[in-house]
Amino acid sequence: MRTIKSYVKRKGRITDGQNLAIKNLWSKYGVDFKKEILDFPSLFCNENPIYLEIGFGDGELLIKQAQLYPKINFIGIEVHDPGIGHCLLQIENHNLCNVRIISHDAIEVLEEQIGNTSLERINIYFPDPWPKKKHHKRRIIQLDFLDLLYEKLFSKGLLYLATDWENYKEHINFSIKDHGKFMSIQYHEHEGDQAIDRPTSKFEQRGLKKGHKIWDWQLRKLI
Repeated sequence: MRTIKSYVKRKGRITDGQNLAIKNLWSKYGVDFKKEILDFPSLFCNENPIYLEIGFGDGELLIKQAQLYPKINFIGIEVHDPGIGHCLLQIENHNLCNVRIISHDAIEVLEEQIGNTSLERINIYFPDPWPKKKHHKRRIIQLDFLDLLYEKLFSKGLLYLATDWENYKEHINFSIKDHGKFMSIQYHEHEGDQAIDRPTSKFEQRGLKKGHKIWDWQLRKLI
């Protein structure tokens, strides 16, 4: 796949508590990147369905959904240490046994660690919109990326997307149509009151305060 990164790994401010969480809790909840397919039943000690969230930020939605669905196993991918540290603290504080975290490029994780047809659902909430036209090539939602997601989902597996940038909404809609291998089950334009099977987030509320609308998709993999 393309080598253009959909993120820039900035050195964000990280607290002492977040640093300690990475140091002390990674061995418990973290999954190191390796070029080998993960054995999910061994990783979670059960055979529950797997949901993957790409770019979980500070883990707010990941944690809320893991609490709501204890019989679902969640894997979150993120590259920014402050968010990873915060999420690890929340996993420990809520005593969640159904969450694991990977700190690495999502495309490489999907290619090397996630088996084909192994995921029941993939969530991508509010990915970096890269609003400048010259940066649109960095957007993670591209045709080759949709191909990769398609490969990893079960038959009729689900893909959930959300953004608060109108231009990115248009890009996503064109990409879904051009790709042609996902069927739209639900599509909502709303003001924070019609999120599709997900809690609302602080990030979402910040977008609404700026006057943005919210767009949510529920897509199903076509056989």
